[in-house]
Amino acid sequence: MASCKGRRPCFAINAEVVALNVDTVEQDTRQFIVETFLAKQDEGQLAEDASLLGEGIGDSTGILELIEHLEKTYGITVLDEEMTADNLDSIAKIAEFVRRKTGA
Repeated sequence: MASCKGRRPCFAINAEVVALNVDTVEQDTRQFIVETFLAKQDEGQLAEDASLLGEGIGDSTGILELIEHLEKTYGITVLDEEMTADNLDSIAKIAEFVRRKTGA
């Protein structure tokens, strides 16, 4: 995680240090999902609460790619027991999960 000089936790996106909050996690997660799973289609139509598995947006392999992205981007470790729909099935749930894991 990058330093925000005493402020809340931060991370780097494209070499730019960004304050870590639910909105930035949602934006980053949305961008990753659109680029990885949707081939940049329906970018504005992906609701924060849309089920990634239920809507057919991602599959189990895709969720593993998403977890790898979250771990690299936010410096967290997703434990096996945390790989649940309650934590990873929508943009909103992912953002809340990352917030809890980072203490932001």
